Amino acid sequence: MAQEAAMSEAGINPVLTDHEARELRLLIEQRSGIVFDESRERFLTSRVLEQMERKGLTYGAELLRLVRCSNVEFDSMLERLLTQETSFLRYPALFSAFQQHVLPDLQERKLRDRDHALRILSAGCASGEEPYSIALSVCEAVGPRAELEASIMATDISHEALERAERGVYGRRVLANLSSAQISNYFSKVEDSYEVKPQLRSMVKFAPMNLAQLMYLGRFDCIFCMNVMIYFGAELRSNLIQSFHRYLEPGGYLFLGHAESVANIPVKFNQTIMNGTRLLQKPLDQSACHIRAAGDGR
Repeated sequence: MAQEAAMSEAGINPVLTDHEARELRLLIEQRSGIVFDESRERFLTSRVLEQMERKGLTYGAELLRLVRCSNVEFDSMLERLLTQETSFLRYPALFSAFQQHVLPDLQERKLRDRDHALRILSAGCASGEEPYSIALSVCEAVGPRAELEASIMATDISHEALERAERGVYGRRVLANLSSAQISNYFSKVEDSYEVKPQLRSMVKFAPMNLAQLMYLGRFDCIFCMNVMIYFGAELRSNLIQSFHRYLEPGGYLFLGHAESVANIPVKFNQTIMNGTRLLQKPLDQSACHIRAAGDGR
């Protein structure tokens, strides 16, 4: 902060040339798979200049040297570029469908097969609101009998975001979609913040993961990868969805963002539209997929 104040007083203005911006875009794509095309050029330049000012750098070449030589500095820059507002139960209709349809379906099949393990992946979990929301939904759906033992693997490329997620301490604003009872049941008030209680914490394990270099983590009953693939090129998006399909158990579910699609990708998913929420399910028998509209959820 003192460095930033000194820069402001000295009137130092960071400079980023078009060539330096292109070099940064290429470096980011090579290391992370994230694509900043021309439509996001102004956003990229603005965030990079903010990072340069924060680091006390005048020229883009200085930032390039820094991020090429230090993974920590690269992660710090990427964190500034990817930071976006998130919240608990960010998409209420989706989590309602997850809690009222997906979890009962999985629970019924697992108990019939005498399999009590429920494995869920949250890929691109950012600061943890999504995986904790998944854990909360599981607790609400399964109830006190705990017939399913749920484990949630939550991954992100940003080490800074994962550190915040593991702390599990949030401001009141990101809890806006939760009821008073949910806040009381799953959070402890700590001064002006709210800390995730052990009941949810124990269900979630965080780990760094670059989706451009996706490693096999086992089989999952559900995979959440929401509003992540919009940052990737077409080839990487296709490869990821095919990998997720392989990692899903038969009958497992894939959750994507509203702007993300499995169209033109050579995998089979059954699609159900429930109250405006799209559910993608890997076929139990791997037969041809179908689309069923179920606007009222029945």
